[in-house]
Amino acid sequence: MAEIFVNGVFYGETDKPKELVEHLRKLKREGKILRDLSVQYDEDNDEVKIEFDKGRVLRPLIVVKNGKPLLTKEHIEKIKKGELTWEDLVEQGIIEYIDAAEEENAYVALSEDELTKEHTHLEIHPTVIFGLLTSYVPFANHDSSSRLLRGVKTQKQGLGYYFLNYHARIDNDVSVLHYPQVPLVRTYTMEDTELTKKPVGMNVVLAVMTYDGYNIEDALIFNKGSIERGLFRAHYFKSYEAAENRYLGGLKDRITVPSKDVKNYLKEEYYRHLEADGIIYPEAEVKRDDVLIGKVSPPKFLSALEELGFNLAERDASVQLKQREGVVDQVIITENEDKNLFVRVKVREQRIPEIGDKFASRHGQKGVLGLLAKSEDLPYTADGISPDVLINPHAFPSRMTVGMMMESITGKAAALRGSKFDGSAFVGEKIDQVKDIMKAAGFNYSG
Repeated sequence: MAEIFVNGVFYGETDKPKELVEHLRKLKREGKILRDLSVQYDEDNDEVKIEFDKGRVLRPLIVVKNGKPLLTKEHIEKIKKGELTWEDLVEQGIIEYIDAAEEENAYVALSEDELTKEHTHLEIHPTVIFGLLTSYVPFANHDSSSRLLRGVKTQKQGLGYYFLNYHARIDNDVSVLHYPQVPLVRTYTMEDTELTKKPVGMNVVLAVMTYDGYNIEDALIFNKGSIERGLFRAHYFKSYEAAENRYLGGLKDRITVPSKDVKNYLKEEYYRHLEADGIIYPEAEVKRDDVLIGKVSPPKFLSALEELGFNLAERDASVQLKQREGVVDQVIITENEDKNLFVRVKVREQRIPEIGDKFASRHGQKGVLGLLAKSEDLPYTADGISPDVLINPHAFPSRMTVGMMMESITGKAAALRGSKFDGSAFVGEKIDQVKDIMKAAGFNYSG
């Protein structure tokens, strides 16, 4: 007798586990029970597991019967004409959502050519194996899974424009890259999700070689000339705020230039940018600890301290710059929800790449800037092109990021032919096409 578990809780027993699983699956495809229910028969432990709780990741697959997919050319034509929708395909049991547990017992084909009588499902598209961000990685099917996971993380952290109206917004702790570029090697999901309209990162001329040992242990060597011409230059924005809060007994904070007799008075030079109203002016160049908003607060526990005979003076509660340096970008003076004066100061700081900054490729090859080398000291091609970045050859053998090598070669081919290269996993342009482009330009096939 096989035991039945529903959401991990023992529910009962059955002597026909396979028939039960098939029956539940049939009801699910007919829409008579929950669509996101997953059912599987674990033969090793002789258990039927039924799951429909929250938090399970589901993915859609095309249902296959007797070696033929239920999705036909007629369905595709109707979808193109707008007569059928995705919802209709799910309701008709043509598309089925399954979770990781149910996939253990499924036999999924990557393409229609591979289908046999044993197959239960077919991928909608080979790239759908990956998540959205993973499918942005060119030639992802040539990288190991651990590198892809790191590549996804680096894409999430990559700089570009987070909003086109960033200059009119007061956001805290954000960065904007000056010259984000659309990659030369793209995937079809990039085009589909319009990532090409809001790019992240930049294209660089890359050399894979050692140089005086400065790029050992994954460090990167950057061309100083490229950095001076604006490579990877960014601005960092941070906002600071202060309000005139009210307290019991009619006391309140005051936004003003603090006088020297207030408690905790700072160095006089820190207040040098404040105007008569105690607020800094736009485009002021500030350094760490400079006061942006001058503010004094009344002493706490006023009546109790007066009775004890304490000398009560207002204390300095000014807002100081926490960054290394910056320029005041915007000053906004308004009221908060309690009708108190509220001031917000937005500071921008130019960030030029320097030793110790972290950079990464889309393939999880990450490293720290180890040296800014002079252009005249770097190797160059017959055309006089020097690399922007030098990475260590030892980064490749153990990590097996073949996809990154392929991206480098196809990126060069894309630049030579003057059009983008499709690096979609499984279905993109074949790397053999690079041979002719390279030969025509007088380069070796390997790049």
